[in-house]
Amino acid sequence: MYTLYGTSGTGSCIIEIALNRCGVPWRQIDACSWEDTPGSATLAQINPLKQIPTLQLPEGQVLTESAAILIHLGLEFPASGLLPADPAQVIRGLVYIAANCYSAIGIIDYPQRWLDSTDQESQAQLAAGARQRLHQAWEVFADQFAAHLYSSKSTPNALGIMAAAVSRWAGGREALQQSGPEFVRLLKQIDADPLVAPVFARHWPQWREQR
Repeated sequence: MYTLYGTSGTGSCIIEIALNRCGVPWRQIDACSWEDTPGSATLAQINPLKQIPTLQLPEGQVLTESAAILIHLGLEFPASGLLPADPAQVIRGLVYIAANCYSAIGIIDYPQRWLDSTDQESQAQLAAGARQRLHQAWEVFADQFAAHLYSSKSTPNALGIMAAAVSRWAGGREALQQSGPEFVRLLKQIDADPLVAPVFARHWPQWREQR
């Protein structure tokens, strides 16, 4: 059985959807880096940074980084449709989100980790700059990857699922609504996918449709 370490409202929802798509048995252990729980203590033993999602494979191997987990599952279970037959652009897009969007969100959420200072104004300036960079990164993503979000006409692939989840954070959807409303329409289609919608609803029960 697969073991997913994560908690509500985080990127663990991406892997939850992917595991369901693969049709494999799995369980979740509630854990994160910002709360001390029995699950977090267990997570720290296999991932010292306590990053989530972390996935432990049935044989015990540990995978971290959402993009790497999705690529592994897509290759291991080709019938899931997580990766297309030619996965180059989808893999490129997954790494793009991890490198440009996830990283910026980490700075926005925790600017103090990136400064050798406790000055609140400096932290606010860093977070504001990272937010601007994040929104620019989403504009580029929409321009380059809009055609690579589905493995078929009706089934979002790993890239589509990851984009729909991560774009919910730090004003990404709002910025995209201004710069690329047609791309937002694609993301909302993924939101409504039968395997995606119930997971998103549990992770973000207060999410408003207009976003």
